[in-house]
Amino acid sequence: MSGWFHQQIVHTGRLPLFCFFVALVLGFGFIRLSVRLVRARVGWWPGNVVAGDVHVHHMVFGVVFMGVGGVAGLAAPWYSLGWRSGAAALFGLGTALVLDEFALILHLRDVYWSNEGRVSVDAVFAAAGVTALLLLGFSPVGVSNGPGYQRLLPGTPAAVATLHLAAVALFALASITLLKGKIWTGLLGLFVPVVFIVGAARLARPGSPWARWRYAGRPGRLARAERRERQVREPVIRAKSRIQDVLTGRHDQPARTARERQAPPAASTVALADPGGQAGEALDDAV
Repeated sequence: MSGWFHQQIVHTGRLPLFCFFVALVLGFGFIRLSVRLVRARVGWWPGNVVAGDVHVHHMVFGVVFMGVGGVAGLAAPWYSLGWRSGAAALFGLGTALVLDEFALILHLRDVYWSNEGRVSVDAVFAAAGVTALLLLGFSPVGVSNGPGYQRLLPGTPAAVATLHLAAVALFALASITLLKGKIWTGLLGLFVPVVFIVGAARLARPGSPWARWRYAGRPGRLARAERRERQVREPVIRAKSRIQDVLTGRHDQPARTARERQAPPAASTVALADPGGQAGEALDDAV
């Protein structure tokens, strides 16, 4: 194991990426454990960070860690592997804290424990998955850089033009795949380009931009897309949601409105805030 680590991680220059990955996974695991303990109102756990009447979300600490880690990584000498690895670990920890509340940034409201809050878990899983593939030696579009393709082709203008046309085609297929609402297919296509062809050729998801633009006057195709969504995607989503609930806690609370966030806490509520920023609100269920 030690020999594999030195050969595949250290000698290939991937130690900073490895430190980023470990910090990302451990940071996400710790913060999810913390918020679940707060949600369950475990007495010995310190709870949320509150400055006066302000609940300080952990994404704030994540932004600070990412800033410090990013600048430290840029300032560290290239030959100083230890410094760059430490900076990458700090950046990974900050990334975990920020992505864990990605849904709050996306919706600009408190959706941490609501169904919309699952987007945060998806974001962390996507970041961890892509990082793991990079650690294993995979790279986007199959090569580390553009000239890698040119070395595989004859050095003629026609070959270079073919390379550029292939890159444009991949970009077009990737764009269509994402416009059809297939985010996970698009991520996988970065490492397995043929997946872009499948994603671009198949029906779009009903609520995607592509469906709104292209299926508005084609009710038959829209009905097929909705039927596929119900029969194929929704069972997968339900299974994924159950796994997420086991790992990260149940996302079963309604999102708070602006009026609810501005309302003063009732006298009968506890002072402990929930981890999504719901200061002073009593939580009835414990995970």
